[in-house]
Amino acid sequence: MGCLLVRALSLLAALLLVVTPAQAVLNDDRYDGNIYALYAGNGSLVPPANPLSEALDQGRTAVIVYYLDDSAVSKRFAPVVSELQRLWGRNIDLLPLTVDPLQGREATGPTDPASYWHGLIPQVVVIGPDGRVMFDQEGQVPLNEINAGISEATGLPAPELPSLDQEGSFNEVNIEVTSG
Repeated sequence: MGCLLVRALSLLAALLLVVTPAQAVLNDDRYDGNIYALYAGNGSLVPPANPLSEALDQGRTAVIVYYLDDSAVSKRFAPVVSELQRLWGRNIDLLPLTVDPLQGREATGPTDPASYWHGLIPQVVVIGPDGRVMFDQEGQVPLNEINAGISEATGLPAPELPSLDQEGSFNEVNIEVTSG
């Protein structure tokens, strides 16, 4: 019995030594998992709480963020998206959408997120309560520009904005948010 326990523990120890640790890397295009959980500390962003059709039907401001989980530029942009949720809360419908299901298909109308995507990531689109596109930019869009677009769409004053270090450390403990 004791010999069997020793063998089982030896096998377990050997397996633990063989397993390589998981590594998430901010600046590569490798799939690491949900980028909002890994790089922004906010896995609650995906999937979005409401679809675009519901936001438009209810006359709410929708903020669509197109991204890919296996894209370095999307990984670096994830903290900005998380900060939008913190700043605007329930005043907007924040819709981070991976573009994988949008590629190679025709858009079906204004309630279809494919209607607004240009083929590049990240891309941020702000759609006002009346269904008009109020803001549409691609790339590492500065937080203050997105915030201005949301403020125009909602008619609400823009909240005080921090700036995010999108090139530095990337986990929820040490994302650097500075006033800027």
